[in-house]
Amino acid sequence: MTTEEKRESGSLRDQRNSAQKKRSQITWFLLLVAASVAADQWTKRLALNAFKAYEHIPLIPGVLEFCRIENRGAAFGILQGRMVFFYGITAVVCLLILTVTIKTPAEKKYNGFLLALAMIVSGAIGNLIDRVVRQSVVDFIYFVPIDFPVFNVADIFVTCGTGLLMILILWFYRDGDFAFLSISSVCPTASDAHGSARNQKEQENRTEKKGV
Repeated sequence: MTTEEKRESGSLRDQRNSAQKKRSQITWFLLLVAASVAADQWTKRLALNAFKAYEHIPLIPGVLEFCRIENRGAAFGILQGRMVFFYGITAVVCLLILTVTIKTPAEKKYNGFLLALAMIVSGAIGNLIDRVVRQSVVDFIYFVPIDFPVFNVADIFVTCGTGLLMILILWFYRDGDFAFLSISSVCPTASDAHGSARNQKEQENRTEKKGV
């Protein structure tokens, strides 16, 4: 085996390893989203079966209560009654996050980033299921000291995921860590296309020489 053949063999092996890592990354991302959505729907089902509407049940007296309400707005009760808007914005958010997930390099340093995205999309999907099935979202957790709007597990996912994402972007990642999200990575320039065509032509020439 020539040096060139060894180099090509190593390159193919690296590509297969990279593809395998990427499949594993996407798989655990989807499994995490599925588990989180299932947990959200399970807690809402418990709330529907265990609590009467607007009944206050102290969990930690003076601090935390269960109080089931039907929320026709967004997280924490804002934007009441705008279902079509929520369908559209949820679809856009989920599509955007899925696109970013696919483009994110399969490297350990991005695990926290993907965790944050998984939490956000899980919360969005969890509340979307409620809106489609019940035309309202089941909220049942009430934080008493600050009279905070009643919320649910999906809201917690969205809030924690957004907070984690902000922390990572502000204090952990550097500007160059997100170069894979640049426009040039999505839409190759003419020079990139020309270089790719030239490399393909060189590969074809090498294959012809081997055949001779």
